[in-house]
Amino acid sequence: MKREIPAGYWSLLSMVKRPGRYSGGEWGSMAIEDDGRDEKKVRICLAFPDVYEVGMSYLGFQILYSLIGTLGYARAERAYCPWIDMEAAMREAGLPLCSLETGRPLCDFDAVGFTLQYELCSTNILTMLDLGRVPIRSSERGDADPIVIGGGCGALAPAPLEIFFDAFCIGDGEDSTPEILTALLETRGRPRYERLLAVSAVRGVYVPGLSAVPARRRIVENLDEGFLHRTMIVPNMGVIHDRAVVQVQRGCTRGCRFCQAGIIDRPVRERGLESVARQIEDLLSFTGWEEVGLLSLSTCAWTPLAGLLEYIAPLLDRNGIKLSLPSLRMDSFSIELAAKLEEMRRGGLTFAPEAGSGRLRAVINKSVTEHDIESALDAVFEHGWDRVKLYFMMGLPTETFQDLDGIADIAFEAAAAARRHKRRGNISVSLAGFVPKAHTPFQWEAQISRDELRERGRYVKGRVRNGRISLSYHEPNQTFLEGVYARGDGRLGEATLEAWRRGARFDGWTECFNANLWTEVFSDLDIDPDWYASRPREIDEPLPWDMIDVGVTKKFLASERAAALRGETTDDCRHAGCNGCGWQGCAEACRNALG
Repeated sequence: MKREIPAGYWSLLSMVKRPGRYSGGEWGSMAIEDDGRDEKKVRICLAFPDVYEVGMSYLGFQILYSLIGTLGYARAERAYCPWIDMEAAMREAGLPLCSLETGRPLCDFDAVGFTLQYELCSTNILTMLDLGRVPIRSSERGDADPIVIGGGCGALAPAPLEIFFDAFCIGDGEDSTPEILTALLETRGRPRYERLLAVSAVRGVYVPGLSAVPARRRIVENLDEGFLHRTMIVPNMGVIHDRAVVQVQRGCTRGCRFCQAGIIDRPVRERGLESVARQIEDLLSFTGWEEVGLLSLSTCAWTPLAGLLEYIAPLLDRNGIKLSLPSLRMDSFSIELAAKLEEMRRGGLTFAPEAGSGRLRAVINKSVTEHDIESALDAVFEHGWDRVKLYFMMGLPTETFQDLDGIADIAFEAAAAARRHKRRGNISVSLAGFVPKAHTPFQWEAQISRDELRERGRYVKGRVRNGRISLSYHEPNQTFLEGVYARGDGRLGEATLEAWRRGARFDGWTECFNANLWTEVFSDLDIDPDWYASRPREIDEPLPWDMIDVGVTKKFLASERAAALRGETTDDCRHAGCNGCGWQGCAEACRNALG
């Protein structure tokens, strides 16, 4: 099938901001065969419910696109959510949302697969379905309509989205996607119920109304033996992370109790040095990028890191390639490592102490001491950096104003360290409101109110009065809505639909978010959002995400919550022995934990 963009589409690009979001044709996007073979393949549109530059920066999207391209029986195309101006122009012109590759409307695919990364993208999903001429409610779709599938971390608490989705892919998508696409190919032309039944039989897939037992998260056991992308799509405009990206490990066992990613991506699975080095070489050769990033939840904890840097140094130097690390620990090893990387020397360093006091860091199991923080800040400016970014949360369980004072104290310590080393010392402090997430030890905790979030943000900002220190905090109304949806149930689907009908779009973007609209919707539908966000849960209370099994047991999560309230820490199981989270004996990476 040749690329056939609907008539009138190109004329819209002169009317909107950033037309590169919609032009397609990037280097690395799938070539179109002209002999008709593509029409026999199962077709899936990978849909990202945010703008192009956000979606193009998400590695999981690129991995799935590349993987499907290697399957002889399937074809992947892409769509991103059009910005508000483009949506209006498309509606006025009567044009559907189509894929960037062929201009095929979403409704003409066998499946549409959404990446669910952020709760506040929910209304964008409805925009894409509606523009793509796919019935918004799953119950209204017929045999000819695509199967709508959700994947990503949002699929692990799917209840608020169930009325819009036919199925949810739980866990590592590259492990289950080939089986899902095979089921769709084998049932093409059959009644919709039979197709969904076939999809529900795939391990790690949850189909509302059909899946009788909890869906257990799929994982790629051995990352070196699993699928490794050797190509990437190079965007035709600037995006958030404009570089080649290689994932060096999955999972994290540090056990931060607020961190959903650290729970839902267990167990830790490391890749080998040679495997990573070969992938770096392949990606740089294919894409022509001049920067490569090493990605994981804790890249500095990846065992072969120092060896890799020595191994690939000649390649990077010879080709003028910069290497960056997305996450740094507050320790001397991380800072010494960063000092060797040109790209990181050019910018500032980012650290996440998360809480202002040692007491509260023990509650959240963040193993960073006051000495660690002071030593790290001193080393940063000693090595010549001028800028430091510090990330904290406010509203954590048991937090007091004394803990908030500690945030200001750390910022002042950073400024003092800069003065000692005669650096400019631009200190940026960012405060995010704590959101209890499903499948974490804090899933039972109450989120503090919007007024409390605002008060605490203003309090810390008032404490930090220094020309070298800037402080910002996240919009409390957005944090609150995120908390509502993070632990919501099926009733929120109707609220999402009504808010979208009233104009809610890009709720994760502060310039678009309309708090009053959401307040009115909840009131009109007789939904109390505080019941979801601000109410503590009982340990034995049924939870809306109980149909999903991430591999970590409720018993373990409850024990970690109890330890948090006692102010006790739990050691990293990679160094101190098995903590009994639930994965032991169930995965290759954890079997040795049983001794």
